[in-house]
Amino acid sequence: MWRRLTAAGATVLALALPAPLGASAGSAVPDPGSAGAYAAGYVDTTVSAAGRSFSARVYYPATTPGNGQPVAAGRFPAIAFGHGFLQGISRYHSTLGHLATWGFIVVAPGSHGGLSPNHSAFADDLNAALAWTVAQDATAGSRFAGRVDTDRLGLSGHSMGGGASLLAAARNPRVVTVANLAAAETNPSAKAAAATLTLPVQLVAGERDSIAGISGHQRPIYDSKPPAKQLRTIRGGYHCGFLDSSSLFCDSGSISRATQLQLTRRLLTQWFLRHLAGDAAYDAAVWGTPAQTDPAVAFEGVR
Repeated sequence: MWRRLTAAGATVLALALPAPLGASAGSAVPDPGSAGAYAAGYVDTTVSAAGRSFSARVYYPATTPGNGQPVAAGRFPAIAFGHGFLQGISRYHSTLGHLATWGFIVVAPGSHGGLSPNHSAFADDLNAALAWTVAQDATAGSRFAGRVDTDRLGLSGHSMGGGASLLAAARNPRVVTVANLAAAETNPSAKAAAATLTLPVQLVAGERDSIAGISGHQRPIYDSKPPAKQLRTIRGGYHCGFLDSSSLFCDSGSISRATQLQLTRRLLTQWFLRHLAGDAAYDAAVWGTPAQTDPAVAFEGVR
């Protein structure tokens, strides 16, 4: 069991996306399943904060797509993202870059990538990533100086990193919301941590996940979590379908990876627009009829 941007080229994030499945026709708001208004930049760096130090990749809204490009004007919410067991950050490139095009700074720690990860310490690294990002806003010479909305902090992750995002949220009162992918039970327990959280949490699951399946992982976490909460299940989705490419011991589903990734990007983006950026225009997409009648993604939620 696992415990757990807009030009071509190897160093550029290519985020031209087809129309999203399950999106409502004639929507009055921009479609979060397609790339947003910003270019997606990224940079590899060392994060040092809260007594911790580790390598990380940061995706951010940029003036031009690619590595090390200038940050776009404005202040942007920050999200810390935790990778899955034995998974490199690069396997989440398309999803994290997509969030950047919608105005989010996403910091993905590269720590705890070995065979014996410490879930508790990984959660602390996620919170250290947020603390570092907040500090960068006031750091002269930082590319992120004056660019971070320090009151809007979120958490995300996949599998082990999804469970760790819940542990991190339970330890950090500054976190506004959590949305994760195939969250796995952790040690200490992500289920127990979720029971202490009243902030909005979205759990995105894959119907055919055979690695961190719904019944043993996302369902117990969802049931323990007080409102507001959602469990959104991608029909035919699978554990490794949340990755840009498969790795050893991966599972499979009844939909393509491209379809699952597109659905994933839409679900995460509209959730963070609503509950982290505070854009009420996305309330119906998250909670209303379009969400509850989506043929590609089952809905379960309590506000």
